[in-house]
Amino acid sequence: METLARHLSPFSHAPIPLRRFKTMAMAPKKKVNRYDENWKKQWYGAGIFFESGEDLNVDVIKKIEKRKVLSTVEKAGLLSKAEELGLTLSSVEKLGLFSKAEELGLLSLLESVATVSPSVLASISLPLLVAAIATIVIVPDDSTVLVVAQYILAAAFGVGAAGLFVGSVVLGGLQESE
Repeated sequence: METLARHLSPFSHAPIPLRRFKTMAMAPKKKVNRYDENWKKQWYGAGIFFESGEDLNVDVIKKIEKRKVLSTVEKAGLLSKAEELGLTLSSVEKLGLFSKAEELGLLSLLESVATVSPSVLASISLPLLVAAIATIVIVPDDSTVLVVAQYILAAAFGVGAAGLFVGSVVLGGLQESE
């Protein structure tokens, strides 16, 4: 390759320096061969073994316990700071936040999100960020109602994108192998 660059340069005595590019694979899971229990011999389709990804069985609660997150929250004084801001257990009880979380199925949603690959969450956050920017650009500023709608939609998309991205970073930290 260097001799080709030397011949193509206008000054044959001065070789053109070649830069080497390093590529990295960003695969979240390793590829493994799996056995298909429902396989039937047919003239089309995959064989009895097929390529799949390895399952990540990560218990997020055990990771949180191992990293001593609760004692860190206690030592940082976050609970007393929340109480100073007016968020106490009795105020949470009065608002009925726990029963609302159960009604909306937020705990099962949290459990299912905890088993998702962090790269999926980060990938979902990008279109939301683009939607927030597109909302500001596309929705006209002709009236006050449109401006308010524009800001509300852009804020919703932006908060969703930021939440998913931060969640992917936190989940990636919890799911990393030791």
